[in-house]
Amino acid sequence: MASSPGQSPADLARVRGEVEAALGGFIRRQRRDLAALSPELTACADAIADLLAGGKRLRAAFCYWGWRACGGADVPAIFAAAASLELLHASALVHDDVMDASDTRRGQPSVHRRFEARHGAAGWRGSAERFGMGSAILVGDLLLAWTDEMLRTSGLPPAAVWRGLAVLDAMRTEVFAGQYLDLVGQASGSARVADALRVVTYKSAKYTVERPLHLGAALALAGHGEAGHGEAGHGEAGHGEAGHGEAGHEAAVRSAFTSFGIPLGIAFQLRDDILGVFGDPARTGKPVTDDLREGKRTVLLALARERAGRRQAAVLDRSVGDPHLTESGARRVRSVITGTGALAECEMMIDRNVKEALAALESAPITEESKSALADLAVAATSRAD
Repeated sequence: MASSPGQSPADLARVRGEVEAALGGFIRRQRRDLAALSPELTACADAIADLLAGGKRLRAAFCYWGWRACGGADVPAIFAAAASLELLHASALVHDDVMDASDTRRGQPSVHRRFEARHGAAGWRGSAERFGMGSAILVGDLLLAWTDEMLRTSGLPPAAVWRGLAVLDAMRTEVFAGQYLDLVGQASGSARVADALRVVTYKSAKYTVERPLHLGAALALAGHGEAGHGEAGHGEAGHGEAGHGEAGHEAAVRSAFTSFGIPLGIAFQLRDDILGVFGDPARTGKPVTDDLREGKRTVLLALARERAGRRQAAVLDRSVGDPHLTESGARRVRSVITGTGALAECEMMIDRNVKEALAALESAPITEESKSALADLAVAATSRAD
């Protein structure tokens, strides 16, 4: 569908609305099922609904445009399928907040803090903190299971869903790898830029852009490579040039999406890391001290540590990872980041990666409409706006 005058090429507002409608319907059905098991379980459904109420829906948008780029029609089923990625993302956020002991997420209490408060308010026995953590782990696991369920019940043909699940499997393995490598980096105290970039690649770049595009492509192209499995496919004609051409086209699309998705995903995370330290908490939904208190080994901080003089390094070593870091301490860290040139270098890395992504997009074997939409999403993903 061509965009109308004044409408962005990616049509992000409409895509977001369709995805949120699909999520809303799915969560309402799940809430009824949980309530039928026990009224106590509605607290879990409510926590999920509140968590899902925020977000830019970029992963779903990349999935949708991966679908459209490969000839998929603008049908309700693709919005439901793309929305499954929002459940996966929510699962990762819940678990990430537990691991980082984060108090807030998207401007509200993180899920483990929410259930911790529920325990305290009810005057229940035992540790409120352990109850909150246990509840959040279960909620995150439930969201992970619902990811599959939402894709399977999206309304897409079984062959498409089956192929999509293979991409989803790879995506989940990669995000686990990124999360674990992040934990290792924090525990080991690694300050190497290369280590931070490795975490970014698996925890964010592939998970945010590349794999959602691959998922959309796999769903749209599910029937293309199966033409040779009909009656004619049992003869030699089924193995002719057409089959190889379709397979070759799909491989070319996947390769182009990787060449576009990895650098763009890195740029997206670098922007997120900058906002995590220099952004407006009212817009980001998290205090700017959180990443510093948690000791996140971001590329931004790795660059600062690599360039720091003795006194600057002492500030970073004393402050980053301090759970009691004050705002004045955070200001000193920001001064070091700026003074070492790390902030400027990170901005240049974002620009270089976006240019690399857009250059890859130019030669991608996809429609001009989808190229324009993906270029638009590249801007939305890496904008300096909070």
